[in-house]
Amino acid sequence: MKLSPIPHPLNTNPVKAVLFDLGETLLEFGRIKPLALFFEGARTSFNYLKELGEPVSCFAFYCIHSMVSLYLHRLISWITGNDFNAMELLKRIGSSKSFILSEEQWCEYAWCWYEPLERIGRVEEGIKETLGKLKDMGLKLAIVSNTFVPSSSLERHLKQMGILDFFDVRLYSYEFDFRKPDVRIFKAAVDRIGENVENTLFVGDRINTDIIPALKTGMYAVLKNAYTNAGKYHPPGALKIEKLSELPGLVEKINCGSAVRHPVDYGQR
Repeated sequence: MKLSPIPHPLNTNPVKAVLFDLGETLLEFGRIKPLALFFEGARTSFNYLKELGEPVSCFAFYCIHSMVSLYLHRLISWITGNDFNAMELLKRIGSSKSFILSEEQWCEYAWCWYEPLERIGRVEEGIKETLGKLKDMGLKLAIVSNTFVPSSSLERHLKQMGILDFFDVRLYSYEFDFRKPDVRIFKAAVDRIGENVENTLFVGDRINTDIIPALKTGMYAVLKNAYTNAGKYHPPGALKIEKLSELPGLVEKINCGSAVRHPVDYGQR
């Protein structure tokens, strides 16, 4: 049974904050080739260390050692459900190799690894206008992302795209002992942004890690169309958009009671 539209004066749960996933939601990368990107990053970062005069070995050994370290940490992350801090990993490896870098140089070194991904990353046309409209509506905006990539690299990318300053709150899973779909990271974001879950809308592209847990917390959930959810089951209770540019209009409909959802009890954890 569908909920009947509720006139705005009686709508006790208007949207006051919007949380965004990062990959394939705010930043679009498409179907990537991880191995090719890894080798590009390895070459770029290796050359950067050589330019600084750091004691790096031959490229083949550097590449193999980096790949093994990354693989092991990704495996542990998958088993434990916690993301590792890639910056700490880089510094730990660098310390074992007697690298001496300033904090600025460590950030640049991390960026060398990320840069191949940045080159293929895109944002939706008109994204700044869309985010500006949401801010003009008085909404608080935040990012909640599962990632091991250092914030310095991600936020440099967002800044280059001209959208970093729209987000006063940015949560990255490696900063926590849990990650999506654990509902605790959604609640942590809501607490940090200073709103209630029932007044918060989450936008993401992955059904199991974004949409279902957002619904479990009591948030509005919006599935953004992407290759990651193509042909998959659309969870009851969730709304769906093709483009982020639809969000301002969708929020207006929710807040005036004309966006109807199927009531579904996903339970609380």
